Order: sequence, then structure tokens, then C-alpha cells
Amino acid sequence: MHYGADYNPEQWPEEIWPDDVARMREAGVTMVSLGIFAWSRLQPREGEFDFGWLDRVIDLLHEGGIAVDLATATASPPPWASAAYPELLPVDADGATYWPGSRQQYAPSSPVYRRLAGELVTALAERYASHPAVVMWHVNNEYGCHLNADYSDAARDAFRRWLTGRYGDVDALNRAWATNFWSQRYGSFDEVFPPRKAPYSHNPGQALDFHRFTSDMLLECYLMERGILLAHGVTQPITTNFMGAFKPADYATWAPHVDLVSDDCYPDPNDPESFRAAAFQRDLVRSLKPEVPWILMEQASNALNWRPSNAPKAPGQMAALSAQAIGRGADGILFFQWRQSKGGAEKFHSAMLPHAGTDTRTWREVVDLGAKLAALPELPWPAEGEPDADAPATDARVALVFDWENWWAVEASDHPMNRLDHVALVQRWYRALHRRHVQVDLVRPEQVDGRYALAIAPGLYLLREAGAAALTSFVEAGGHLLAGPFTDVVDEFDRFRDGGFLTQLGGLLGVRLEDFGALVAPDAPPAEPGEREARFADAAAAGGADATRETDAPAETDAPALAPLGEHTGTLLAEELHALDASVEAVFTGGRRTGDPALTVRAAGRGTARYLATVPDEAGTQAVVDRLLAAAGVEPVVAGLPEHVEAARRGTLVTLVNHGGPEASVAIAGVDAVTGEPVDGLTLGAWDWALVLDAR
Repeated sequence: MHYGADYNPEQWPEEIWPDDVARMREAGVTMVSLGIFAWSRLQPREGEFDFGWLDRVIDLLHEGGIAVDLATATASPPPWASAAYPELLPVDADGATYWPGSRQQYAPSSPVYRRLAGELVTALAERYASHPAVVMWHVNNEYGCHLNADYSDAARDAFRRWLTGRYGDVDALNRAWATNFWSQRYGSFDEVFPPRKAPYSHNPGQALDFHRFTSDMLLECYLMERGILLAHGVTQPITTNFMGAFKPADYATWAPHVDLVSDDCYPDPNDPESFRAAAFQRDLVRSLKPEVPWILMEQASNALNWRPSNAPKAPGQMAALSAQAIGRGADGILFFQWRQSKGGAEKFHSAMLPHAGTDTRTWREVVDLGAKLAALPELPWPAEGEPDADAPATDARVALVFDWENWWAVEASDHPMNRLDHVALVQRWYRALHRRHVQVDLVRPEQVDGRYALAIAPGLYLLREAGAAALTSFVEAGGHLLAGPFTDVVDEFDRFRDGGFLTQLGGLLGVRLEDFGALVAPDAPPAEPGEREARFADAAAAGGADATRETDAPAETDAPALAPLGEHTGTLLAEELHALDASVEAVFTGGRRTGDPALTVRAAGRGTARYLATVPDEAGTQAVVDRLLAAAGVEPVVAGLPEHVEAARRGTLVTLVNHGGPEASVAIAGVDAVTGEPVDGLTLGAWDWALVLDAR
């Protein structure tokens, strides 16, 4: 279990470094990330490197028994680089240049940036590939964090090359982008530009491909650096830090290229429900590479500096969130940063060692957590990054479908509902599952298979053929599927397929979709006219003419009776849905679709497929999830817990966290993984946590 932080010794005089190492040992630090923003210190001028100070720091850490995650330092070019080569600077869609004075001021597709970055990485690899202190390599930092997309001339040229590689000839591009619309037809790739500022809406195919291109250019930068490291004999794991559900980078395509996933996560103490968003992020990054433990590369020890209001963490909250990460697959707990900066933009950002020193709550909590992590035995997960043949493929029985390409497409403009926040929608379903203490994987549709009993696919607007085939096979083999509204609408080019909507899943679901029925968004100005919601309720209770009992379906004859849904509110969409050979479980009870199907169910093979024609509010989502869990027979990790207590399973390790609520009793037996003492029931107060090796 790694424990540590970003360490930035270049910010401090050398006489402080020995005290840093001594305090690290006191805190139980085992590893630090070194040199992340040190390019200007490592290379003060082009062609001139200064590694003497870094040698001394690494040796000092090594003597103190502290390992190094060595960064390639390419995340922020020094001022001399852009002064000599202004063409490496990025440009926004309006044509404005991003200038030095902050960080990440480089165009990812710039040949000059890539050359300079490659020279730095080569020099680092030649010097430190075999250093015994270096146990991991940290490429760049938070790719795309501030610069979500670049529209420079370098990007223009790279985009044309990328499109040539994707389509081969311009006629194929014209077909994919439907360029006969609005006289957009191209005669050659040299006529194509990034979607820079335009009079009106961009071509949706072009916009979708530019998302793909942007993610690929960032990935190319990572792969370039990784290739240099490997070519110079690096054998340590190589990673770069992700940021959870980060829209510009399709981490699902990145994951095969990192030896382990690392992630930066900063839940907001001002939000009492932020622990569920943190759990969502941890399950997402774990699901990206489930056979290897991940590392929490950055979190805050206390308050941040970059939100409108930066509340401190409650006493015990930092350790509780750290335990949450361990329970959801992390084998490392690290912070930004070790010593709080004296100056600069992040001087108010908390650190393991705060400005106020060691007589602080933050320091005491940091030391206490380090001691508890040091006491842990080897956790029941492969520690060296190799899959364990005896370990289950996943502890989750629920798959929540999350796909970056769909995210990009569903939030494009010119849709029936243009206020869809896809991550917020997926997180609403996740919260409902989290409140019921069930384990969840977040996967692409192609990854839904027999490991799972239940799959939920909210807003799967762009559905590839392979994804539709996987969902169909999943149901026919005995799985339970819920598809939400605005699903199976377009292909991978953001074009309609022949035959209307739900062309791939309609037969499985037994329904036909006629219209999307956009409602006024809940966050729209009050003066905006139109229907804002659509009520829905059980078909039988509402007297729906098409209502039939779910238990009439062959796949459900042995299932337990399901509790009534009750009546709930639908938002954003109230689709005009026709049940062909599906039963109607719920109907709309208010608005323009009154009496029409809102939730349908159909038996297919050995499984069951449902379709929901609206976006339920929080209570409605919970009611639907409760029905789905009961129908699929999915059990909680630990039964009988209140909603403010979290339970997660990692093999035989069960993590329990009270996220600041009333004291709670937990019925669980096993061994406390920290103390080694037997456990026969627990009581958890606010922010208490426990890691229990259960007796199953």
C-alpha cells in the first residue's frame, strides 16, 4: 500500500530537504511523485540539462527508504520554449492564443512541443531508468485538464492527417459527415479545418470526430513518452494520472496503454452527497483496468483553493475517503502535495505538511492514516499487477453503461433536448444503486456480459453494432437490462440508421419509438413555457389499458412479486412509445402522454429487457432501481445499512465507511484488516471506517 504525495523540492531551499524526508518517515510516507512541474529547473535552456539537484533529492529519499514515482516533467513547458518557438502554443476556437504564465500551455499536436518533450524524457530515462529509488514513472500530468481542445495550425494539420487515416479518401468522409447538407461537401482533406468559431452549428460528424481526435492527440503524446522510456530500458510501471469522468480524454481507450490506472479525485466537503460522486469516480477508474489495482494519485488533505468556496474537510473525513478508495480497488493513497507551497497559484491548497506545521489536525490525521495503512496485510488483490487466476473477474453484479463516444455525441447541439448532462444522468442511477449498497462496474456496452445480473444503459444515444449485439446476448443469456430514453438513436458517425429509432434494440425490447417528447428542462428559466415534467405510475394502479403483469412473462415466472413503483416524476423527455410485444409496467399519468407506456418489460431468451421512456427524478430513479434489483436478485454487499454508511467489496475485503451520519450498527463477522482483531458486528460513528476480511 503506497502512501505519499506530490513532492516539489524545487520550490524550497535545499536545507529544508532533509527535514522533509524526516517528516515523511514520521508520517509513514512510502512513495512520492517527483518532478511533475520541474521542466524549467531540469532544463534551464535548450540543450542544457541540470540534474544535479534532482540526483541529490532522489538519493536523499532513497536513503530515507522512500520510493520515487518519477515524472517526465512535460506538463508545463518553460518560458524559453515558447519564446523560441511560439508555434508550440495552443489556440482556442476563437483564434486566441494561450500564453505562458500558467501551466499546460502547449499544443499537443505541435511537432516542436513533441520534439522538446521527447528530448527531456530521453535525458531523464538515460539517467534514471535503473535508479533503485525509482519504482514508477509518471508521464506528463492530467492531460487536457485546462486545455480541453486545441484549434491551432498544428492541430489543423494533424486533424487532416488523422481524418485521412480514419477514412482513407475524402468521399468516405463526406458520406460519414453527411456533407451534402448545407453545402459542406469537401473536395480534399486540405479543405477540412477543426471546428473553429463558426456562424452557427458545426457539422455533428465533424464535432464528434474532433472529440476523438483530441483524445487521440493527447494519447499520442503519452505513447511517445512511454515509447522513449521503454526504449531506454525502463522496466518500472508507467502511468499518467486520470481525472475520473473527464470528457476530453476517452480513458477506456487509454487504459490498455497504462501499466496501472492512477486517478486524481477531489470531492467537495460543501456537498454532503459528494462521497457518492467520489465512489462513482473510483468505480469508474477501477472498471477501466479491473485486473490491476489502481492508485489514488491526488486528493486533498483538507481544503482546496480553486472552487468558489473551499470548505475544509471534517475531522476524520480525509481518512474516510481514503478508505473508500481502498475499498474500491486502490493500492495507493497519495495527496497533492507534500509541503504546502509558500507562493504561487496553489498556495492555499492544503498539503500533508501544512503551513501551520505539525501541531495541526491535518498533520495528526496524516500521521494516523499512515500508521494504519502501514499495518495492513497484503490485501486480497494481486499486488504486482498480475491477474490472479483464483480471483473473481469482478465483485459487481451490476453493470452501469458509460461510454465516452456516446457522451460526446449525446451532449452535442441540435437535439430534441439540448440540456442533457450525461454524467449527471449516469450518476443519478449510480447514486440509487449506491444507496442500496450494491457493487457496480462502469463499462462500455460491448463489455456487458454474463458476469453481471443487471445492466442499466441510460441515454445510450450512440450505440455501435458490437454494443447492441453484446446487450442482446446479455439478455438472451439470462441478464436483466434497462434501457433509458434517447437510446439507440444514431450510429458511430452520429447518423440515423434506416428504419427510425431503436433499430438495433427495438426487437429485443418489444417496443417502437415514435417521438422523443422533449419537456422543458428543470433548470430552464421560470418564464420558459411548456411542460416541465411527466408523471408516471404503475400501469395496473393507473388503469392503463395495455397493462399486464410482469409475472406473465416466461422469464419472470419464478421471480418474487415486485413491490409497486408508486407515482413519480419524469423529466427532460416523455417519449411517445408503442408496446408491440412488451408488457407495460408503468404509464404516464400526466401531460401530453397520459395513458401511454412509460416503462415496458419483455422476456427475451432467458432474460428480461425493459425500456423507460423518461428520465425519472431522484425518487423515481430509486423506485425503478429497487424494482430492478429485486427482479435480478442482486443482493447488497452488507444488508441492513443506512444510506450514509457505505459498503464495498474487494474479494474478501469489505470496506465500511460512515460518511458523517448518525452512529450505525453493522452486522458483519471476520477479522479487522488493520488491527488483526476478530470482528463480530461493528458500530461506526461519524467518519469512522473499517476494513474487514469477512468470514465468507
